[in-house]
Amino acid sequence: MTTDTENISLQDEGVVPTRYWHALDDGRVQCDLCPRECKLREGQRGLCFVRACVDGQIVLTSYGRSSGYCIDPIEKKPLNHYLPGTPVLSFGTAGCNLACKFCQNWDISKSRELDRLMDSASPEDIANTAEHYGCRSVAYTYNDPVIFHEYAIDVARACREKNIKSVAVSAGYVCDEPRREFYQHMDAANIDLKAFDEKFYWKLTGAHLQPVLETIEYINKKTDVWMELTTLLIPGRNDSEQELQAMTQWVVETLGPDVPMHFTAFHPDYKMTDIAPTPLATLRRARRIAMQNGVRYAYIGNAHDPQGDSTYCHQCGARLIERDWYTLGEWNLDARGCCKQCGARCAGVFEAQPGHWGAKRQPVRIHGLSR
Repeated sequence: MTTDTENISLQDEGVVPTRYWHALDDGRVQCDLCPRECKLREGQRGLCFVRACVDGQIVLTSYGRSSGYCIDPIEKKPLNHYLPGTPVLSFGTAGCNLACKFCQNWDISKSRELDRLMDSASPEDIANTAEHYGCRSVAYTYNDPVIFHEYAIDVARACREKNIKSVAVSAGYVCDEPRREFYQHMDAANIDLKAFDEKFYWKLTGAHLQPVLETIEYINKKTDVWMELTTLLIPGRNDSEQELQAMTQWVVETLGPDVPMHFTAFHPDYKMTDIAPTPLATLRRARRIAMQNGVRYAYIGNAHDPQGDSTYCHQCGARLIERDWYTLGEWNLDARGCCKQCGARCAGVFEAQPGHWGAKRQPVRIHGLSR
């Protein structure tokens, strides 16, 4: 799927050259960033909307432009084992390289209006803003950072100079070479494993399962990036016993038992408003299946379940981190990230004490802080 562009110039604000593309014999240019491999003629955009063919090359049209900036709890990404309780400066752009009919952020990810990108900031502006507000990390989220690859990497570089971590919230639909470059600059990631069925991926997202599994395995085995997985459970679509068994068994057998899994509740939205919200019982069943198959840390999301929110020791069963939605309570990890009761190591990136950001969400403006 491609769309015609308005007249775009390399001199326009937010337009920068990219390098993951090649020319075809028929005069088109193929984008090599993601497995969609959009083949574009001059003046066309790819399905992601923000990458286009201009002057015979693929350009990014949203560099330095965002739909807004907000400080969130890190648990909202969701990351439960990465600097718990700390604030993360979150932002996204517009567009997406998947076409999920159930998108829960469709107003941003499906946007075809660059005019909605009202906030602009250089990478240094974002790093300085995160430092100003005491954020331990910056999250590339709301829409998939894969499609604003160049901007996300430049922001990550600026953040690393200030010891601010970078968090990618992604569907993992990216080709090998850009994947390797991208994750060199990330410190943590939550990958959206939307299902464990190729038919689901093709019919409901317009994508394929295997490239996502390859991204997940790459991050797990070839990088030092801390990774957690999220699956939005849609009643009657990806919540069967058979699929949950297969998914969680693959996670343990391929990645090991320490990769946390989040099973989150669907609510009717975008093009799937005729399906009921996910029952809490379904989320609890998924969590139980995961743990029976050896996943040590399985969580419930988008539903109120303090037990399903909390972290427990895989060895003795003690509650290590109490959570009620995004608010932390009891903390039973020592300075090494080990259970105070039995000494078993809890997988993750922890400090001696948790952060105290809580559940609040704070929109912020960028302009002026770095000047």
